[in-house]
Amino acid sequence: MRLNLPRVCRPQSLRSLAIPPCERRTYASQASGGAVFKVFNSRTKWLQKERAAANPELSRQADYLKDEVAMRVCERLLDIKRQFPRVLDLGANSCNIARALTRENPDPDPSNPVSPPLASKIGSLVAAESSASLLYRDADLPFNKELDLTRHVLADDESLPFEPASFDMVLSSLSLHWINDLPGVLSQINSVLKPDSPFIGAMLGGDTLFELRTSLQLAEQERRGGISPHVSPLADVRDVGGLLQRAGFQLLTVDVEDIVVDYPDTFALMQDLQAMGEGNAVLGREMGAIGRDVLLANEAIYRAMHGNEDGSLPATFRIIHMIGWKEGGNQPKPLKRGSGQVNLKDVLEKK
Repeated sequence: MRLNLPRVCRPQSLRSLAIPPCERRTYASQASGGAVFKVFNSRTKWLQKERAAANPELSRQADYLKDEVAMRVCERLLDIKRQFPRVLDLGANSCNIARALTRENPDPDPSNPVSPPLASKIGSLVAAESSASLLYRDADLPFNKELDLTRHVLADDESLPFEPASFDMVLSSLSLHWINDLPGVLSQINSVLKPDSPFIGAMLGGDTLFELRTSLQLAEQERRGGISPHVSPLADVRDVGGLLQRAGFQLLTVDVEDIVVDYPDTFALMQDLQAMGEGNAVLGREMGAIGRDVLLANEAIYRAMHGNEDGSLPATFRIIHMIGWKEGGNQPKPLKRGSGQVNLKDVLEKK
């Protein structure tokens, strides 16, 4: 499956994995009530988004990944046969979710070639985002008139200013990976949901941009004799399932998929990351631009280790998809332990 990108870049492959390969865990959850360990500089991330939105045309060209993931998040609504009077889009970026909801014929089933936009399932959508410039970047585009959309500028990405049990569904696409207190935010999402309502989200995780990570480390080691963090640490899929459960969600579904995009060179990749507002925001990172000598060494190492036969360079974005339901009285419950009527051993012996 290939993305339709506005540049020479295109996805090389897409695959769903049950458990992704992982060298080490890069996310540790805090005990309830404990201090939040700060990894990211929230103001730096806000500034990166504001600067990206300051160039609307370049920012729109770099929205291919966020638009694609938003569509895949929204496609999960095809399996939920109900209406949602009030929905929250948390970390809305440039309202990628809203655009995906208004897309024509969203059902990928070839036997059903014509289907209504998913916005027909939504009563009203509240798009919440801390960067006002990014949130209102596309406020004059036609999709705004195709659903009841309200924009809300957040004072803090990690504090939800909404009443408990005020939403019938919460969606989130490619924003949670910049949250310091992820357990706390997931608990707040659970709080603002009505009983038996879903949270559907997607975030970058695991081995995202492992090609860039490894080549930069080797380039800095060669030219500087040491390394500095240039790619942010990300949660692992096994951490996400535990955090959802800890936040009180039921009927969990967590899966991952890799979207691989080909770039002509590492400079195009880094330029697009900046235009996406996805630059490095780790506390304690080395300030200033990466040295030219390191960038040139990174380009050569990247090509030698990861380059494609056609001369393009692949960049892997690992997407962690998650679905969790707030506990409700009508949800199916597991049977009590020992109440089963069929012995699994007998079933397996017959095969």
